[in-house]
Amino acid sequence: MIKVKCAKKYGINSNLVILISDLKQLPKDLLDKNEIAFVKKSVEQEIKSVEFNKMSYWLFIQMIDQKNDLNRTSENARKSGDKLLEVINTHKLTGISVLDYTKNEILALPFAEGMSLGNYQFLKYFKEKTKKQNVLSEIKIISNIIDPKSVEQLNILTEANAIARTLVNEPVSYLTAEKFSEEIQQIFNETDVKVEVLNKRKIESLKMGGLLAVNKGSIDPPTFNIIEYKPENVVNQKPYVFVGKGVVYDTGGMNIKTEDHMNDMKCDMAGGAAVTGAIYAIAKAKLPVYVIGLIPATDNRTDGNAYVSGDVIYMHDGTSVEVLNTDAEGRIILADALSYAKKYEPELVIDLATLTGAAQRAIGHNGSVAMGTKSENEIKLLSESGYRVHERIVEFPFWEEYDEEIKSSIADIKNLGGPTAGAITAGKFLAHFTDYPYIHLDIAGTAFLNKKDSYRGLGGTGVGVRLLFDFIKHKMK
Repeated sequence: MIKVKCAKKYGINSNLVILISDLKQLPKDLLDKNEIAFVKKSVEQEIKSVEFNKMSYWLFIQMIDQKNDLNRTSENARKSGDKLLEVINTHKLTGISVLDYTKNEILALPFAEGMSLGNYQFLKYFKEKTKKQNVLSEIKIISNIIDPKSVEQLNILTEANAIARTLVNEPVSYLTAEKFSEEIQQIFNETDVKVEVLNKRKIESLKMGGLLAVNKGSIDPPTFNIIEYKPENVVNQKPYVFVGKGVVYDTGGMNIKTEDHMNDMKCDMAGGAAVTGAIYAIAKAKLPVYVIGLIPATDNRTDGNAYVSGDVIYMHDGTSVEVLNTDAEGRIILADALSYAKKYEPELVIDLATLTGAAQRAIGHNGSVAMGTKSENEIKLLSESGYRVHERIVEFPFWEEYDEEIKSSIADIKNLGGPTAGAITAGKFLAHFTDYPYIHLDIAGTAFLNKKDSYRGLGGTGVGVRLLFDFIKHKMK
């Protein structure tokens, strides 16, 4: 894990990274004429990063593409940080100092963020993990204008993002529903956060028929996790509630997934991982906010007593649901959590779930799908956070006509709509169980990557952690 620090000056033999957005910003006190000429020639050839071995230290010149939009420029800085990180780790450098010569003089922060996030590795199952381990461990930002509190929050978010990514990357051979709950308890062990884990007997007493139905095909029991952070100086009396899908592995149930569509299904609890990471970051940063996390957890497997298409199940709030597809299980367990959330009389509920292939097919891995009720202004604020941290959201329509798609002829509703607008009808199913301001985030396209995408890496991305933290932080202003 990289530690980012803020400092006024750097040591005489410190490895230096100089950020510029214009060749006029090249520091003449650190480069001689030949080196400046070399940098200029390199930039003309579209080479954005130049390195010099100064014998006692390394000097890197990094060109940042500066746009009129600060959010876009910040994202360019993050990506530049991740790209240079590969070079720095190749040189086995354990520490660097970053000097920002751009006109903004604040790009060192997202640059360091890109490095910190990009440095994440999941090496647990390698025999010789130390040989693969990145060595960069410290970044000093040399600045008189960057707030040290922002640097502290960057470190917290990097840690929280890594927590979420590791949970997502763990296989179900390790991370069963019960183990997921143990991990959550361990994560919050030394914080002011209260964690309560409801076992199967308690879930049965609460008549959470959705969670119990999905779990029927598993030999491992389900859990229902309640994470509560309420510091003494809270600014909101009604809590913000984050609900995360916790399907630790999804075979599709009796509607079993075919071909290679099951390979990455350890990631189907990424919503629950994001909720865990976000509340961890909020608590570590001591934000004065009352927030609750709800994570229903189970695997979705095939067994002799597994629920099947045609079944009618009764949910926590008494709603009867006709099951048309057992692979639409995420919405079924989330529905119990959403109806349970009513007891808190929440200010706002946001759920995060790797819910539908329809969302992924619609916008790919470049953003998450959003929709909601009674929350127009909140979605706008969440979208602004999405642009700041580059975890963008796209709002889909939530017209009442889509309600027709989930009407059942034998039960209150059915768990599957028609052949089109699958992400929206899934959201409509969830909204049925709410009576409060509500936002649904479908992170199916952003939670897990099969090839490296800059600092988001390979595998679990931790999407949602930075988004929710930024949203809450700005709500508290």
